[in-house]
Amino acid sequence: MRIIYDIGVRSYYLFIRIAALWNPKAEKWISGREGWREQFSGAFGPGDRVVWFHCASLGEFEQGRPVMEAVRAAHPEKKILLTFFSPSGYEKRKDYPGADFVGYLPRDTVANATTFLRLVPVEQALFVKYEFWYHMLKGLHDRNIPVSLVSGHFRKSQVFFRWYGGFFRRMLRFFTHIFVQTDDSARLLEKIGVRNVTVAGDTRFDRVMQIAAESTGSDAIKVFAGHSDVIIAGSTWEADEVHVKSAFEAAGADCKLIIAPHEVADVNVRRLLGLFPGAVLFSQLGEKVGVTGRVVIVDTIGHLSSLYQYGTIAYIGGGFGKGIHNILEATAAGLPVFFGPAYGNFSEARELVAAGGAFPVNSPETTATRMAGLLNDRQQLQKISQQVRAFTKSRTGATQTIMEQLF
Repeated sequence: MRIIYDIGVRSYYLFIRIAALWNPKAEKWISGREGWREQFSGAFGPGDRVVWFHCASLGEFEQGRPVMEAVRAAHPEKKILLTFFSPSGYEKRKDYPGADFVGYLPRDTVANATTFLRLVPVEQALFVKYEFWYHMLKGLHDRNIPVSLVSGHFRKSQVFFRWYGGFFRRMLRFFTHIFVQTDDSARLLEKIGVRNVTVAGDTRFDRVMQIAAESTGSDAIKVFAGHSDVIIAGSTWEADEVHVKSAFEAAGADCKLIIAPHEVADVNVRRLLGLFPGAVLFSQLGEKVGVTGRVVIVDTIGHLSSLYQYGTIAYIGGGFGKGIHNILEATAAGLPVFFGPAYGNFSEARELVAAGGAFPVNSPETTATRMAGLLNDRQQLQKISQQVRAFTKSRTGATQTIMEQLF
């Protein structure tokens, strides 16, 4: 099986190298790894004590970030290395000030793992959520360097739990400790003999509550929102925006809308301006907003999390595609959330639906009816808002649990 794994790694590299001829993201994946030996050789000195965090992309970074910041605060004498697999994470966080060096994970081969671990004086390693790289993990294990999985989330359908998954189960045994989000994950691991597991919860809850507490907000959005109900639609795709438009029209003339599309490319923003005539761009809000404005399109990156505090109800995109996007930034602000049917792989969404704070929808008509009904029932709206905020706050503490176990 290891031979098949190595062939797969090399085949993926070849595919990306070919795709890089026309795909900008693939080109960054290749060019970002060029000269990695020289980059890492000068990043740290021989006396440095490095805690290495590895994340696949931006979402995993946000899960690992609370632990990174806790390590920085508790152990300022240690250096922090942050690596990414994907350009979508690296490009957005390559200047992250909480790390001493940010780079790409080299391609997972025996030679690369050996060189990497020779160049970087790793004292402890933490991989976030779904990152399993055989040669890197084996190299850490063989050198007796503690390596932990943070915010792990396991499902019965994964290869670890299949009859042919022995090679992948071996990777799990390279981890010194595995911190999982749920009891279900811990039970699955126990069935295959992996018992060095702690149910710590999801570090994202710590992160979103921190964001909510530290957010300075936007004076322009505060003026825009006024005393109106505000629907905030976050990370939307075209299939979601049909639902958002229907719900917004049904909510009445006093309701306002802030919509943050997942893609902020000019062509997509222009499409939204056509879908919502008279809308104002967030980047121009200070210049153009007036008392008659009812729609703001967020055409920038990194501001959505601070805008949920001005909302009444949230609609989270992705539920008519591969899966919903982050609902926790909205729930930290106490907003009931609506989303499409593709939420089954997200435990926080399933739990919130069961608790009555989230509402999966299948048609624009259903979205409009249910959202308008909730906006018109102020007592129920307030009750659900309190439940949602309490739900999110009650699940914090994963970072502290992890830190206590690691140090």
